[in-house]
Amino acid sequence: MTTHIGTQTGYQSGFGNEFATEALPGALPQHRNSPQRVAYGLYAEQISGTAFTAPRGHNRRSWLYRIRPAAMHGPFEQVDSGRIVASFGENAPPPNQMRWSPLPMPDAPTDFVDGWVTMAGNGSAESMNGCAIHLYAANKSMLDRFFYSADGELLVVPQQGRLEIATELGLLAVEPQEIAVIPRGIRFQVRLPDGAARGYICENFGALLRLPDLGPIGSNGLANPRDFLTPVARYEDREGDFELVAKFCGNLWRGQIGHSPLDVVAWHGNYAPYKYDLRHFNTIGSISYDHPDPSIFLVLQSPSDTPGVDTLDFVIFPPRWLAAEDTFRPPWFHRNVASEFMGLVHGAYDAKAEGFVPGGASLHNCMSGHGPDAATFEKASAADTSKPGKVPDTMAFMFETRTVLCPTKHALASPQLQSGYHECWAGIRKNFRPTP
Repeated sequence: MTTHIGTQTGYQSGFGNEFATEALPGALPQHRNSPQRVAYGLYAEQISGTAFTAPRGHNRRSWLYRIRPAAMHGPFEQVDSGRIVASFGENAPPPNQMRWSPLPMPDAPTDFVDGWVTMAGNGSAESMNGCAIHLYAANKSMLDRFFYSADGELLVVPQQGRLEIATELGLLAVEPQEIAVIPRGIRFQVRLPDGAARGYICENFGALLRLPDLGPIGSNGLANPRDFLTPVARYEDREGDFELVAKFCGNLWRGQIGHSPLDVVAWHGNYAPYKYDLRHFNTIGSISYDHPDPSIFLVLQSPSDTPGVDTLDFVIFPPRWLAAEDTFRPPWFHRNVASEFMGLVHGAYDAKAEGFVPGGASLHNCMSGHGPDAATFEKASAADTSKPGKVPDTMAFMFETRTVLCPTKHALASPQLQSGYHECWAGIRKNFRPTP
């Protein structure tokens, strides 16, 4: 028998707040976390995303009040992870600039988890340091299947098709130009209201993503905390023959579960999934001269053990006005100690004239020279900078890491890899004139 109860939907705003929500009145205990008996015969359970002794300002945990404890499922057995990679650096990563065309939609029925392919990564899930970057292409909803990653939190960037991410703590409805973050260990399933979906995933093994400090910018700007939305309690009371898939130490494991794990009737805490609309980002830029560093477009960061240096940065390039005078306005030619994996959600990227399309990706590793192609350079060099110009109708992003991103065997052998990417710089002319 299948029963659906408690289909409450909605959101609470604010990044990292202490939330409290219940789908049935009185389900949330008052003034204590684990009373001797919880209302409605529920079980109290805590999920911790940080060490118990982490400083209060960094501690993340939530108390869940659920129909059955999360421990109730059959033993796991390892399954073929397909195109999901467990370790990085097995191949010598080339210093070449790399770019890929979008993943094709699958022909066979493929759900969100089966549609993953790992493109690059660094560090390891076991050491809780580094990240893995995946693409996904799916055409089937997860109905009797549930998933969680014990390896890291999942930053999901849809590019095509909406996602309904039903989590233990509530429902996130996410569309292209929005993002969702699913914390490590939170169980969920993904439904596809548009029938097909494609996008990007960054699996963060390290410190939890947080909003950056604003420093000289002041108290406002970039991504505002109030625009981050966390779901309200919504539960399923469903019994049947279901499958629970776990990602643990880079491998996939499957266990049988006789009920829906999305059975949390009430919860409170600050360890929860959330979503953010990238179109709400308050872009900062120069109004005098020079093109600022891309750190002014930072949405979320995963801090490292080195002050001022992050394990992972999530940066976006949204629509914006460019007003700097006597300035080369697109991103300049550059080489970085950091490594950059870029994607395009919508429109065109202002540093490339062609070849980088929505759903595609590029990788520029440590000290790999890159920048505008020949056509973009010529256009920007001749532009009238006495007037402001707008970069309209675009949404690009970057996963930037402090250590080299090692592309996987699949990424290097993919038919989507553009072998002639380097040729976009071949047409750059020699303009050098040693005499005035």
